[in-house]
Amino acid sequence: MGNSTFSITYQTLARDRPASMIRVHRAAGDPRRGWLTVDGWTIPVALGRGGILANKREGDGGTPRGTFRPLQLWWRADRHPQPQTYLPARPIQPEDAWCEDPTDRRYNQPIRLADGQAGDRLTRQDHLYDFIVEIDHNFSPRVAGRGSAVFLHLARPNFSPTAGCVSMTKSDMLRLLRRMGPATKIIIG
Repeated sequence: MGNSTFSITYQTLARDRPASMIRVHRAAGDPRRGWLTVDGWTIPVALGRGGILANKREGDGGTPRGTFRPLQLWWRADRHPQPQTYLPARPIQPEDAWCEDPTDRRYNQPIRLADGQAGDRLTRQDHLYDFIVEIDHNFSPRVAGRGSAVFLHLARPNFSPTAGCVSMTKSDMLRLLRRMGPATKIIIG
């Protein structure tokens, strides 16, 4: 009886802190689909149309292979309450966008766009970017052309491939966010 009490207490405590590691790997038979595992829990994910690539380049559609850290959560506060997470959280504003132009000094960074100005806005009509986990891919140093805007975000209803991100259902994202913190390793590959 003492062991079962310890086990329940340990499991409760483990859920009260961020996971140390998340693993993402491709599914057998389809390089554009994958599995994400954290603390013994596994969920299906969509990967980039180019599969998982060791040498990620801008526009190749590949999900980068490597070990990354989550930097922050961006979420659509006009659509959802702030989810539970250990990550810093930032509501997405209408002017928020991401620089995907390798010739721009702000490449692979969040930017603000004025009304009518073109760019990759984070406020989308669909729900793919309702929750975005920004990761440190091509972050420090930023190298022009090595890939930008690689996020964890919501999947399309048919789990079609992403442009290089890892996507999942809303319910899985909300559950994952409760287990993520700035020190959580995201291992893709």
